[in-house]
Amino acid sequence: MSTNYKELKKGGFMRQRQPNYFSMRLKSVGGHFTAEQLDTIQNVAKKFGKGYIHLTSRQGIEIPFIHLNDVDAVKKFLSEGGVQVGVCGARVRTITACQGNAICPSGLIDTVHLAKEFDKRYGGRELPHKFKFGFTGCRNNCLKAEENDMGVKGGVKPAWKSETCTFCGLCQAVCPQKTITVDKISRSVTFDENNCLYCGKCIKSCPSDAWQGESGFIISFGGLYGNRIAVGENFLPIVFDEEKLYSIVDATLKFFADNAKSGERFRNMLDRVGWEKFSDVITEVAK
Repeated sequence: MSTNYKELKKGGFMRQRQPNYFSMRLKSVGGHFTAEQLDTIQNVAKKFGKGYIHLTSRQGIEIPFIHLNDVDAVKKFLSEGGVQVGVCGARVRTITACQGNAICPSGLIDTVHLAKEFDKRYGGRELPHKFKFGFTGCRNNCLKAEENDMGVKGGVKPAWKSETCTFCGLCQAVCPQKTITVDKISRSVTFDENNCLYCGKCIKSCPSDAWQGESGFIISFGGLYGNRIAVGENFLPIVFDEEKLYSIVDATLKFFADNAKSGERFRNMLDRVGWEKFSDVITEVAK
C-alpha cells in the first residue's frame, strides 16, 4: 500500500531528507507545555527518535527521526501522555502568545486565555492557505504581532482625571510619543490622543492615579514572513470587547475563504482583491 505523504504532513509529520523518516510537529498553544507533557516528549524522543527535540520559531516542538513504521505507535504514546500531534498545510496553524498580564508586569491583556480560546474556535480550520495568529501582551511586541496573518496586541486607552493629579510631569517624561504636556504653572494637562500608542506608560508611572485606562486589543492584518515579507497593517481603532474580537476574526476568515485562490496567502489575496474592500467589511463588523 502506498504512503499518503500529503495526509501525513497534514497531521504534523513532515518528510525528512532521510527516506521514511519524519520530523513530527507537536501541538502547541501559546508555547505552553506542562512538566508532564515534557516528560512524555522526552520519552518519545529517546524511544522513537534520536534523543533530542527541535524548538521551532513559532513556540512549537518537533521530534526528528520518527520512522514511518512507528507513526501509529508514537501517536498512541503521545496521546497517553496528554500530548497531541500538530497540524500543517492549508489551515489555521500554531497560535503563538507571550505570557501576557498573568505573568509579565508589562502585560495589558490575557494572551494565554486568548490563545487557548482561539485554538478552541479556530485551531486547525481548513482555509485556502495556512493562516497564523499571534498574541503579544503590550506595545513591547515581544511576539511581533505584525508578522502574523492576524496579530493581536495589548493596548490601553488612557484617560486623565484632574481631581487627583499633582502635575508632577512624570507622564510627560515617560510618554514615548510625547502626546502629553503638563503645565505646572497653569496646572493643566493636554493629551493628543490621535498619536497615542496605547502603551499605558502614563498610567503605570502616575503616582496619584490621575491616569486611568481600559485595556483592549490592537489588531493587525496581513503580516507575511516567508518568501515575501510584509508587515501587518492596522486600520481599526482599539477594540475593547472580547466578543467583538471574535466577530472580527470570524469575518476575516470568511473573507479569506470566500476570496482567496487555492494556495494564496492572506496578504497576497488582500493585495489582489483590494484592501479597501476588506477594510469596509471589517470596519462594519467592528462598529
